[in-house]
Amino acid sequence: MRRMSEEPTRPAVHPRRVSRQVQRAVTQRILDEGLRPGELLPTEAELTASLGVSRNSVREALKALQALDIVEIRHGHGTYVGQASLTPLADGLTFRTLLRPGDDAHALAEILQVREILEEGLVRRIAAAPPDAETLDRLDALVRRMSEAGEAGEPFADLDRAFHETLCRSLGNELIPQLLGAFWNVFDRVAGARRWAGDPAPEVTVERHRAIVTALRAGDAAAAQQAMATHFRGIEKRAERRTRGVH
Repeated sequence: MRRMSEEPTRPAVHPRRVSRQVQRAVTQRILDEGLRPGELLPTEAELTASLGVSRNSVREALKALQALDIVEIRHGHGTYVGQASLTPLADGLTFRTLLRPGDDAHALAEILQVREILEEGLVRRIAAAPPDAETLDRLDALVRRMSEAGEAGEPFADLDRAFHETLCRSLGNELIPQLLGAFWNVFDRVAGARRWAGDPAPEVTVERHRAIVTALRAGDAAAAQQAMATHFRGIEKRAERRTRGVH
């Protein structure tokens, strides 16, 4: 039985809870002070004093925020506001997808399905207010280069990606190309791990991209969406066949 003179024992606070509290405090400070990427944050000692926590708690919280690209720790220089990119999202999705069994046909199909849903909706909106002539000319030029590369037996994954990025940038929404880029990175990394090389018929891929540009030039939203859907259906079928060991 505890003596009356004894002070009650305070429950121990879990380190992870403290770390999360510090993370919220640091991110709120960045927002409240309107700090921009690359700007210097208070030192660990200053954060320790202002937040009333241990230096170890601050250090662990900053490491967690660095993993999310919210802060950037430059050893010997200090801690700065990070770029808040979507890299952590891509890393997490890649890991989640690769956890699936190697013979699971849905591992790649799930990523492709998300990209398909996003890009089909986007291309319909883009077609409703078609890109300017300069953008359409750039898309045509990319298709021509893809065709030339295919005829020469050279891969053109970079040109394919540039096509989709150019298309999405025409909306003027900075988040869209970043988000689609994240899913593109996930697909590339998972496809590499699964040793999937993509569509073996370059001329088919080229024609599908050409159909998208043709529909956009005509301002035909339905045709543009259908062309994008056809493009993704072909990739999905190839991914399923490859993951099942059918070539």
